[in-house]
Amino acid sequence: MLIKFKNMISKEHLDKFKELYKKKTGKDISDQDALESATKLITLVKAVYRPMTKDDYDKVQKRRAETK
Repeated sequence: MLIKFKNMISKEHLDKFKELYKKKTGKDISDQDALESATKLITLVKAVYRPMTKDDYDKVQKRRAETK
């Protein structure tokens, strides 16, 4: 039985995660292990991802133009 997490992952996404995991590692992973790993990955992305504001984007473009 799968443990329920706060941010439940659909069966379709879990299967895709397992497919990608096998492709990358050559190993099968159980639904439980896949759910735990996928949840940890999502938690990490949520912790470090910050959308770029228009002002941030403009600053990056200005720096790129200045370094060419």
